[in-house]
Amino acid sequence: MLTARQALVALLTLCLASLTAPAAARAPDRGPAPVADRASPRSPVVFVHGYNADPGVWGGLRADLRADGYTEAELFSFGYDTHQSVNEVLAGRLGAYVEQVRRETGAAKVDVVAHSFGSLVSRWYVKFGGGTDTIDHWVSLAGPNRGTSTAWACALWDQACRDMTPGSYVVKNLGGGDPTPGAVKYATFWSGCDEVVNPDDSVPLAGAVNTPVGCLRHNDLLGDDGTSAGVRAFLTS
Repeated sequence: MLTARQALVALLTLCLASLTAPAAARAPDRGPAPVADRASPRSPVVFVHGYNADPGVWGGLRADLRADGYTEAELFSFGYDTHQSVNEVLAGRLGAYVEQVRRETGAAKVDVVAHSFGSLVSRWYVKFGGGTDTIDHWVSLAGPNRGTSTAWACALWDQACRDMTPGSYVVKNLGGGDPTPGAVKYATFWSGCDEVVNPDDSVPLAGAVNTPVGCLRHNDLLGDDGTSAGVRAFLTS
């Protein structure tokens, strides 16, 4: 049971986590672009940010992918209100965004890279929204995939926090049966020093490629060179 002081610290950490991302990682969002050259063997990448964040947190990883040969027409950032329900609202909106990307690029499938709370949103779409047919690679960076106790600090008034608590409706349903269904390739990256996801090993999933990244804070995974290299290698697997 968290003490009052611990609950306050956890709440401040959870609510302010997105604000600690490196300034260099904050780039303008971009919606679906003109049709890409589908001669490319790559799938377009859809980034899904975490709680209280915005698409700007992906600036560093987007730059690394461009350096690897991706074009702007292959990189997309899904922006959304993180205080809404995963299963009732957000997963469906992500699904509609994926369909828009597929129409505008001509791609049969997309890759998804999610951070933190975005992992639950995108997993629900994959497992219950038809994403097993439209997602090629799925990556979770520091996702509370089996829940995080820090979310109890704001669960009384915030739906997303309730969804992230251990044993929530969302966590239980995502963990029921096969946690990594379909032919989707799954990967998680997790830190042993994550101050937001508690316990740290809530991130790895059975059936996924689970990679420990050492002692990094929750948002440091967004700008870490080793994590970026691991994500980029996985997307080409």
